[in-house]
Amino acid sequence: MVDVYGLDSDLLATVPRPVLAVLLLFPCSDKYDEHKAIQEAEVSEKGQTVSDNVYYLKQVVTNACGTIALIHSVANNADEIQLGDGHLKQFLDDSQALNPDEKGELLQKADGIINTHKELALEGQTEAPDANDPVNFHFVAFVHKDGDLYELDGRKSFPINHGPTSSETLLEDAAKVCKQYMERDPEELHFTVVALTAA
Repeated sequence: MVDVYGLDSDLLATVPRPVLAVLLLFPCSDKYDEHKAIQEAEVSEKGQTVSDNVYYLKQVVTNACGTIALIHSVANNADEIQLGDGHLKQFLDDSQALNPDEKGELLQKADGIINTHKELALEGQTEAPDANDPVNFHFVAFVHKDGDLYELDGRKSFPINHGPTSSETLLEDAAKVCKQYMERDPEELHFTVVALTAA
């Protein structure tokens, strides 16, 4: 995982390639909720193409968006990331054939992942929130799958297809969507972007 220090082309050029996924941390706000409702309604009305190869799980666990974004990033790059035996590999194997809601429910029972999440949260520099405390920030992942850019947000009803991309242009194409998040909430400064790279 590497920091993305800015979304202009000069700073994107410093990110090691190939980029496998882009994660955006952003402040939850009424503007996010409003856009989410509008976006879901538009997609429900007009439809969209979503590859059967996209791995997507719904967030049913509070305060798990970071873990879910990481799972989305790894699961959609299983051809590039060779997982050893462990909790994550077992979860992905067990959940592969499930629908997004069932995957979310299974994650709620995945003690190995839950305990690892808790241990790592305690290692951070700030106190981890209680699992049921309301949070003001949310993670989403952007991945390339079968020629399209997908936004994977466990709070949304389905993946969002943002149109064509490639493994070479994933970072730049995801940066455009990240900029849209920022433009929708111009008073807010608390956005962070990181990339999962194969370098």
